[in-house]
Amino acid sequence: MIDKFHLLQADAVAVELPRRFTCPFCYEPHPLALMAIEQVQGYVASRTDRADEMAAGKMLGVLVAVDACGRLGYLAAFSGNLAGSVRHDFFVPPVYDLLDPMGEFKQGEARITAINHEVERLEHAAELTAMLQHEAVARRLMAEEIAAYKSLMASHKRQRDERRNAGPLSPADEESLLNESRYEKAELKRIRHRHEAAIQVIADEIDAYRSTVAALKARRKAMSEALQERIFRLFVVSNARGERRDLVEVFRPMGTLPPAGAGECCAPRLLNYAFNHGLRPVCMAEFWWGASPVGEVRHHGHCYPACRSKCKPILEFMLQGLDVEDNPLEQPTDGGNLEEVYDDPWITLLNKPSGMLSVPGKALDDSLFTRYRAAHPEAAGPIVVHRLDQETSGLVVMAKDKATHKALQQQFEQHAVKKQYVALLDGIVSSDQGVIDLPIRPDVDDRPRQRVDHEHGKPAVTRYHVLERKDGMTRLALEPLTGRTHQLRVHCSHPLGLNCPIVGDRLYGTAAARLMLHARSISFVHPSTGERMTIDCKLPF
Repeated sequence: MIDKFHLLQADAVAVELPRRFTCPFCYEPHPLALMAIEQVQGYVASRTDRADEMAAGKMLGVLVAVDACGRLGYLAAFSGNLAGSVRHDFFVPPVYDLLDPMGEFKQGEARITAINHEVERLEHAAELTAMLQHEAVARRLMAEEIAAYKSLMASHKRQRDERRNAGPLSPADEESLLNESRYEKAELKRIRHRHEAAIQVIADEIDAYRSTVAALKARRKAMSEALQERIFRLFVVSNARGERRDLVEVFRPMGTLPPAGAGECCAPRLLNYAFNHGLRPVCMAEFWWGASPVGEVRHHGHCYPACRSKCKPILEFMLQGLDVEDNPLEQPTDGGNLEEVYDDPWITLLNKPSGMLSVPGKALDDSLFTRYRAAHPEAAGPIVVHRLDQETSGLVVMAKDKATHKALQQQFEQHAVKKQYVALLDGIVSSDQGVIDLPIRPDVDDRPRQRVDHEHGKPAVTRYHVLERKDGMTRLALEPLTGRTHQLRVHCSHPLGLNCPIVGDRLYGTAAARLMLHARSISFVHPSTGERMTIDCKLPF
């Protein structure tokens, strides 16, 4: 048996294998993946020596596979490192071991660290401090001497003015006074120039010293960039076709080097080990163990899709040669007529189905906008007044002319539009009503996810009240008082919010047939009639 290949329990053979491999970016875990997860969780729970670190939070993953003998088993992996190492008996090894003390990364890191220490020493050296103090003293002496001489000049000027005011002066006396004034002005310049020359000598010494530090910093940056590229050249991944590429080659079509941490997540480790050891991948899943990271939303035991910024280009290469499930987020929704809840010569309100984009995306042109334009050729201008997330259903307002669009957008900007959503939450919300105030910003390392950030996030406020509690779930009404991306999803799922993810939330909870979030009602002033309108639509769940 391959060292890291663990056989599934006997009852797993009765489970039908999936026809296609898991799409890592949007999936519901297959029963076989859930069985593997259960065994991994049992193993993790048994390791009391790592309990504290695991409790702090760790992403783990499983890949169910069939070996050359036809046996069904799984591989397990963790992201990053564990207990100061990336090599553990139960888990697959890394694509490249960054922690190997004799490896390229640690050796290069040591050289860069030595430069860091030298830079820090030079920046805090007594020699630099003495030069800076010398310069400060020289500037103070210059200021004092100039101030004293200007005071003397002012005194002499008063004396000259008194002589002129006392009576007429002879031409010789007047010339003498003028010469005295000219001399003192020239002497002031000489004093200033003498001090400035002395200060410049010190400043040149400081500049030369700082140039040495700057050169070290430039060298450090060049070494760091070169080391980063060399390391990513050592992260060589395989795909199902038997092809191999390093991460620099994988990311080249994007025009960038791989981001920090690329290749260290579960999914690339699992697939790479499987391909390199003759295992046939069947399905996979990644799940979170432990506490949620600060700012992020991760629930213990929940499965999550692979990150996009670091993993998407890698996995798109590695999955070549496998029959992979279609990403439902990149597939057109079912055809059929748009459901128009309201229509007049100026506006239309549509009931957007879950799974449909509001506007065309990078991978999918089909959208509410494209279908609306086809159905309403008379509409002109920007048309789309606001948007809903692809997985959210409910009311969206379309404008048929530019003036109407502008007037409605102004109402949104002035928070004059009132919207109410209904959501079904996975868990029981104890309070009957309340307000959630958690600032949000994009997670730049894992778009399109958002994260709570009290320092850099934008204000996000949601009012809620409970409609029903039943079967371990809560149905509630949500009123967003601001309009941040994923605001309701984050506010419901975050530990500082309601700590109950919306059912079917693949990013912040657990994937299901759909996201149970629906824009049920919207209220605004009609831009042409001036009438306050409140439009409702039926709930799909």
